[in-house]
Amino acid sequence: MAGAQYNLKFDGEKAAAVDSYLEYKRIVGDDDGGKLFTPEEYEEYKRKKIPQRMKNRLFTAWSNSSGMDCKMIGPETPCFCGHRYKQHKTDFEIIPDDRPIMLPCKSRGCGCVSYHYVPLMGGQSIRCTCKHLANEHSATRPYQCQKSICQRCAGFKSSYSCGCGDTYMDHAMIVETKEEREARGHPVGQDVGYAAMGGLTGFSSLAEGYMRLDPSGRGVPDEGFLGQEITASDNPFLRSNVASIQSYRKATKDYDRLDEDMSERMSALRRPGESDMDYFERRYQEKAKSERAAKRAIPSKPRGASTSSRGARGSSSRK
Repeated sequence: MAGAQYNLKFDGEKAAAVDSYLEYKRIVGDDDGGKLFTPEEYEEYKRKKIPQRMKNRLFTAWSNSSGMDCKMIGPETPCFCGHRYKQHKTDFEIIPDDRPIMLPCKSRGCGCVSYHYVPLMGGQSIRCTCKHLANEHSATRPYQCQKSICQRCAGFKSSYSCGCGDTYMDHAMIVETKEEREARGHPVGQDVGYAAMGGLTGFSSLAEGYMRLDPSGRGVPDEGFLGQEITASDNPFLRSNVASIQSYRKATKDYDRLDEDMSERMSALRRPGESDMDYFERRYQEKAKSERAAKRAIPSKPRGASTSSRGARGSSSRK
C-alpha cells in the first residue's frame, strides 16, 4: 500500500525560501557538516568555491572500450563503497598531474580511495562471479568478497552486460578535466558552481550512453535513420503526421519520396483473401528485407568509432 501523500502549498515568500535552500544545498553539499552556514559564511564559501569549481571542474564518467560514456556520474550516483559521488572529494584547488585522478571518499571510516561506479539491477547492485552482490565486497581494490563462506573470490568480477553490449569488465572510470574532455570530442556544457556535478551537462546526461544522441553517447542518428518511411507499425503520433509530410513533399516536388511513401501505404493494405497470419508474415518479411538493405548501405566502422550504425526505427539494435 502506498504511503500517505501530502500536498504542500506555499506563498511566494515561503516558496522563495525553499528555492534558496535547494540552491544552498547544491552549492554547499555536505561541507557545512550538517549545520547551516551563517549568511556571512555562505557568502565567503561561494566567493572561494564557485570560481574554483568553474575553473577546475572534473568530468566523471563510466565508459566502455570504444570511448562511449555509458553512465554520466552525478551527485547522487552511488559508488562501490556505498556512498554517493557527492560524498567523495571532487573539489581541487590545483588539478593533480597524476592520472588517473583519485577521488577518495570523505565519509568517516570508509576505506574507498577513489570513486568507482557499480551498475544497479533494479534496486540492488550487480553480482560478482562468486554469486555475491557488489556491496558484499570490500570497498578497496581488488574488492574481494567479505563473505566468510566465499574463499575463492580474488576480486570483484562480473559478467553483467551493459546496454552498449560490453560487459562490466570492459568498462573503466574516466575522470578528466574540461580540456581533456573537449579533446575527446565530448560535450562539456556550461560552467556551473554546484558541487559534485561530475559528468552531468544537461537532462540528456541522465540517459544511458546507447540512448544518448550526443557525441558522448551513440551520437546523432544518420540521415538514413531519420529519413525512414513511416509505416503502419510506427507510433500513432508519427502516423498522424503522414498527410502533412506528403503535403510538404508535394510542395517541394520531392516525387521520389512520394513514390516510396505510396508503395509503403499500398503494402500496408490487406490483399484479397489474405489471412491474418499471411498478412503479418508478409509485412515481417518486407521489414526484414528493408533492414538488410539499410545495413548493406551503411559502411562498416572500426571498433573505436564514436557512432554506431542504425537499424530500423523501434528495433533493439545497439552498439
